[in-house]
Amino acid sequence: MSLVTEGFPKKESVIRIVSFLPSATEIVYALGIGDQLHGVTHECDYPPQALDKPTIIRGLVETQDLSSGEIDEAVRESSASGALLYQIDHEALKNIQPDIVLTQGLCDVCAVPTGQAMEAIEDLVEKPQVLSLHPHSLDGLFDDILAIGEVVGVTDRSEQLVESLKSRRSRIVSRASMAAVKPTVVCLEWLDPLMVGGHWVPEMVELAGGVNSFGERGQESYGIEWEQLMEAQPDCVVAMPCGFNVRRGISEIQLLTDNTGWGTLPAAKYERLFVVDGGAYFSRSGPRLLEGLEILAEILHPELFAGFVPEASVSRIRGQLFKVS
Repeated sequence: MSLVTEGFPKKESVIRIVSFLPSATEIVYALGIGDQLHGVTHECDYPPQALDKPTIIRGLVETQDLSSGEIDEAVRESSASGALLYQIDHEALKNIQPDIVLTQGLCDVCAVPTGQAMEAIEDLVEKPQVLSLHPHSLDGLFDDILAIGEVVGVTDRSEQLVESLKSRRSRIVSRASMAAVKPTVVCLEWLDPLMVGGHWVPEMVELAGGVNSFGERGQESYGIEWEQLMEAQPDCVVAMPCGFNVRRGISEIQLLTDNTGWGTLPAAKYERLFVVDGGAYFSRSGPRLLEGLEILAEILHPELFAGFVPEASVSRIRGQLFKVS
């Protein structure tokens, strides 16, 4: 469910929107109101037009040259010390004077938390409406789209977008139901330490015709030990490091494959290890989660699905390349 602050009187003029998270930016563009977006984060890279918007949020932990383990350590140290992970450009925010601020209450690591967003708008002369998104499922994503459509005044567009996304989901589920066998699947959201995907990821696996080995629908991601992965004996492993594209994910896949016993897993024996673009299709709770669902369906059931995988979005490791980054 989305949380909304007390609203301002509806205006007939163009509304000025600021997005504090990439998924909200994608939703705004999907609703055809990108021209009303006046501020974004350093991670808002889709669609490409978002790169031209003023960046008012920057990360305080530089991750570009760090390994997964180093990123995890840096984030933990910052959190333990009470340091902020993100910096908001207060002066830029004052200059924009937004009518609506889109933020989130799902993960304090992945994007600016609602509390920090609320503090940032305290100095504004006119307080904007703050819409805090925290979906835990695909239906939660649909609710967020409808909520944004309502506060921005494009309810019809948001309803049409949601119906389109629901239709795509239904088509995948219908075809996946014809699968003779449902493979067991482990989705890894992080490789060092090992973390399994939560929230909507277990749901996506099930809808795509798989049996999710770890995690429950709507629950948070969590860490597992190597021994737990070995005990699970998954038929398929999908590496979807949070925020990583395929190339970055492949560069660290040895963190998984170099471990003792990896070669004994069914996923290794039958070359069913895939690296996907986690940042684009699995980490962000935006419309492209439906593309992520389609990608999973084709990974798990190539006998039923074909043509759903975008270029540079998936790579099959140590076997025939499925898609190459």
